[in-house]
Amino acid sequence: MNRDNQTLCKNCPAYNPAGQKMEYLGTAYEDSNYRIALAGNPNTGKSSVFNNLTGLHQHTGNWPGKTVTRAKGAFRYNHCKYEITDLPGTYSLLSTSEDEEVARDYILFDKPDVTVIVVDATRLERNLNLVLQILEITDKAVLCLNLMDEAVRNGIRIDIRALSRRLGIPVVPASARRREGMGALLEAIEEVVTGTFQCRRHSIGARPPELQEAIVALRRKLKEFYPDIQSPDWIALRLLEGDRRITDALKNNAWYVQNTSVDGMRNAEEVLELAASLRRNTGRDIHDGIVEAIYKKAAVIAGESVYQGSGDKVYAKDLQIDRIVTSKRWGFPIMFLLLALVFWITIIGANYPSGWLSDILLERFYPLLKEWTVMAGFPSWLTGVLIDGAYLAGAWVIAVMLPPMAIFFPMFTLLEDLGYLPRIAFNLDGIYRKVGAHGKQALSMSMGFGCNAAGVVAARIIDSPRERLIAIITNNFSLCNGRWPTQILIAGIFIGACVPPALDGVITAAAVIFVALLGIALSFGVSWMLSRTVLQGEVSTFSLELPPYRPPRFWQTLYTSLIDRTVFVLWRAVIFALPAGVVIWLVANIRIGGVSLAVHFIDWSDPFATLFGLNGVILLAYIIAIPANEIVIPTILMLTVIHTGITGVGSGTGVMFELDSVPGTAAILYAGGWTLLTGINVMFFSLLHNPCSTTIFTIYKETGSVKWTLVASLLPVVMGLVLTFIVAQVWYLCG
Repeated sequence: MNRDNQTLCKNCPAYNPAGQKMEYLGTAYEDSNYRIALAGNPNTGKSSVFNNLTGLHQHTGNWPGKTVTRAKGAFRYNHCKYEITDLPGTYSLLSTSEDEEVARDYILFDKPDVTVIVVDATRLERNLNLVLQILEITDKAVLCLNLMDEAVRNGIRIDIRALSRRLGIPVVPASARRREGMGALLEAIEEVVTGTFQCRRHSIGARPPELQEAIVALRRKLKEFYPDIQSPDWIALRLLEGDRRITDALKNNAWYVQNTSVDGMRNAEEVLELAASLRRNTGRDIHDGIVEAIYKKAAVIAGESVYQGSGDKVYAKDLQIDRIVTSKRWGFPIMFLLLALVFWITIIGANYPSGWLSDILLERFYPLLKEWTVMAGFPSWLTGVLIDGAYLAGAWVIAVMLPPMAIFFPMFTLLEDLGYLPRIAFNLDGIYRKVGAHGKQALSMSMGFGCNAAGVVAARIIDSPRERLIAIITNNFSLCNGRWPTQILIAGIFIGACVPPALDGVITAAAVIFVALLGIALSFGVSWMLSRTVLQGEVSTFSLELPPYRPPRFWQTLYTSLIDRTVFVLWRAVIFALPAGVVIWLVANIRIGGVSLAVHFIDWSDPFATLFGLNGVILLAYIIAIPANEIVIPTILMLTVIHTGITGVGSGTGVMFELDSVPGTAAILYAGGWTLLTGINVMFFSLLHNPCSTTIFTIYKETGSVKWTLVASLLPVVMGLVLTFIVAQVWYLCG
């Protein structure tokens, strides 16, 4: 394949046509011959290129900020082993945010053998700003013109040869989502690392005269003291800006500095004093001068290389859609309706597969397991622990949790691929900024409606540690799929029963939506409180590029959402649910004085629980069912039967169960002393209680802090008790 061609070869996979072999090595990047850095703006397809080269499945999506840490992988090409590092997507290397500093430091200090810069071919001029900054640091680079299929569809032609001449590096057209151009990219990488292609160091040039004079003076001083220093012009610019990271590196005689002077510290001080003096003498904002020069150079190069055809119509269509979906009048209604539709499809659609799984795991397989243990001669207590405890808890988690996740996550990922998620962040950014949080918290909050653990992980897209922590702590206020069934069941039994049958469905749905909206409001309120107390700080600004609308990739979306999200989260939940089932069975079946431990606790805690409009059964259920919200209702039914002595339902011997009949469930709850107040406060407490153990573990993994894990776990409990106490006391006063 000729890299100078305007069009792509449709049959160019990750194997070179000349027979040069490429082998996936996944994460086996030790002892590599060459190291590659993968850099680029957000949403240019870096992760797709990374996946194509390594055979890994790093999640990709049509919104900025997917790569928030350095992912590593490896491949072998022509008998040489390559380590490739996927850097965070960034618009600049001027180190104004964490992701920019990570990308800049790796390229500057770790000195990869080649930097592959992935750009969006449909937005080349804007992407060239980062390209020019990288080429000031290193001349060992390859430009990957990704999304060439979209460029062709938009009527954009790019003169590949002219662009390569101007930049002094190989330029490869590609479409990573279709695996096109990857062979030519491998060839270009090999040419650069072996020296077959001699890259030229690039300089921005054409800077304001006073700034250029300052750069020359500082470069002369740097070369005097540090003759082996690399990228002296770029380092001079950073010193003139007062870049803290580069200043510290100079003081500490860092990686790229080979100081031949005896008194290195004095030399560093002299360089820094000169930089400060030059900064004062320029009489203008250094940063603005640098940015202005980069933008001018990018515009010139793009003007010489890019020919715009009929693509304006495509962009105009995107703009027309955005005028509606991001408008002040229609943006929020469309957003809420779309998310409501996703939740409705999830809830309704999950009923059928949940029923099938319950039938298989609970109605058919559970009795068989009981029979097998009896035939094997297991003692009754061991059968209870393993089958009535651990197995039932795990089976309920799978039956209740798997179907909604398998529906919600693919739909959420389809919206992500379509490009709608950045519009949600755009719409909510103003509100989050007012409460001291980050606009991208809207995305982690939305993910939390599927699973709070997934929402906590999604908070990685937020650069600011302070704002990321706020997003993690408040994510539990999003009703996860494990709590939706409880909300719907209780609302149907107690709220819907208060109105005529013709209205019960509407009122039930309204009650559940009210609780969900209350959770969103509380996330705003707690974010505001945290940002003004223990997590004070300035609200960070962030660049949020609205990507073009793209047709979702159905099969890749299905794979990503089911394997990377659903199965991963479900596995963690099952792992935590199994020991919880054992504890539940033991509490219900170990007896002291002829009465089970459960009944002892329920009788003891009932007076306390009444203050909150609850009862001892509910408190115990939420304590021992911490590992999984899905087993709260089966646990409540089991404990109610044990405590009241109801016969004819369940086994009556401390085994969790659930009824297909809503009236049958209602009869048990009413027999347990439940009232309308109990139902309302259970809905509130279901929203405001500690996260499940899977989420708690994930919070600890993401924060690395016991303190913040405890805050995130206990804060909702305190809020839930306060809210239910207020509701109960008002109810008692008015009753």
